[in-house]
Amino acid sequence: MAAPNGTQARRAPNVVIVLADDLGFGDVACLNPASRIPTPSCDALARQGMLFVDAHSGSAVCTPTRYGLLTGRYAWRSRLTRGVLWGYSAPLIDPHVVTLPQLLQREGYRTAAIGKWHLGLEWSRRVGFGSWPDNVDTPDSDPSAMIDFTGPILRGPQTAGFARSFVLPASLDMAPYCFIRDGVLVAPPTERCEDSPRPQFWRCGPISPGFTHAGVMPRLVSEACEFIWDHRRNQPDQPFMLAFYPTLPHYPHVPNRPFAGASGCGDYGDGAVEFDAAVGAILATLDATDQASDTIVIVTSDNGADLSGGQAGFGHASNSWWRGQKADIHEGGHRVPFVARWPGEIPAGTVSDATISLTDVFATVADVAGATLPAGAAPDSVSFRAILEGAPPATQVRTSIVHHSMNGTFALRSGPWKLSTALGTGGFTAPRDIDATPGGPTGTLFHLGDDPQEAVDVFLEQPDVVARLQVDLVGVRTR
Repeated sequence: MAAPNGTQARRAPNVVIVLADDLGFGDVACLNPASRIPTPSCDALARQGMLFVDAHSGSAVCTPTRYGLLTGRYAWRSRLTRGVLWGYSAPLIDPHVVTLPQLLQREGYRTAAIGKWHLGLEWSRRVGFGSWPDNVDTPDSDPSAMIDFTGPILRGPQTAGFARSFVLPASLDMAPYCFIRDGVLVAPPTERCEDSPRPQFWRCGPISPGFTHAGVMPRLVSEACEFIWDHRRNQPDQPFMLAFYPTLPHYPHVPNRPFAGASGCGDYGDGAVEFDAAVGAILATLDATDQASDTIVIVTSDNGADLSGGQAGFGHASNSWWRGQKADIHEGGHRVPFVARWPGEIPAGTVSDATISLTDVFATVADVAGATLPAGAAPDSVSFRAILEGAPPATQVRTSIVHHSMNGTFALRSGPWKLSTALGTGGFTAPRDIDATPGGPTGTLFHLGDDPQEAVDVFLEQPDVVARLQVDLVGVRTR
């Protein structure tokens, strides 16, 4: 098929999405020159593509962001209105919800998910153990005695659109500790590990024989690179989508050689260096298989950095100058690194201040793949392809964006204004909750253009702005 200018139309690109676990805005050197963490792979990607400085995760914690990335829906439209899932939680993606890999499969893509899943699984159950416990979405739940670990995973990545998958059930600090390939456990978790204190930090529970927390990242990188090689060897004429979900720099902090001591801020920083090296391995494999020029690569994070990793003691600001941290409604909770490279399409060495959400990846990737969104799919996703292809710097594709904290606090961003529905942080930073007083503000309002650090609350001074944004937020939540 000929392109409009008479040249040969370009094949739909391969898609590689790398979603870090808790990587902060300030952890990446190209966004924070004062970073004590060397990130040469992410920095090189930014030089070769586009760096976004106003990108936001769908939530300030991981499960809801991961849901939004794959579905183009804010997760508070699902059953998960606060917090995250756990290792034994049921699937969060309902069967009727269209996912990005499902859409791409219809366009002829091979699809693969490798890494931390954390979107719930339907485990095979043993006979005679009654009903599933009500507290399965809490850290105290351990229904492992009810699970037949030799049976298949009935719902998981393989039923959400991924033809190939190699995943962990949830975060690397949550049991059970095992790998799952294409819906089948690689080795049942027949042994048990005990709690590990910080800085390693993981919870006790079932673990597969030979499974080590430090060994996870090397295994995931190997699996991801092998998928790219396999595609080149066996189906080079077919595009692919790879969703790569590393476990770093989230706990456990167990950096491998040669990364131990590679940063200037302890085990946390060393883990971030190991994450960056994983990005480098993916990029090197694309180069080695001659697929880099046909691939759009996106590297981002599921939320802001958790500041309990000890990095601040080394003079490192994981979330840069932004207020707050992972789980908070403030910018540090959800403003994340975002770099995209697509040779020949995305202008190299460019920086965009367009406001985007990770929910927008769905519509954007569908756009570049030439796919049409089915009716009702991805209702919270807006394509920013025009930004990627060099639209004027002032171009915005969104009129507003919704933020969400760990405890369910909402905020609406519209232009420079940011309205929160509560007075506390809603997350890890104290005070999490503040009761409103009679006649006082019921939320906060910040002008990020004048006050990027969210230091001066103008809720009472700007009643018209508050009223307008409150109406806008209700409109988004009820549509």
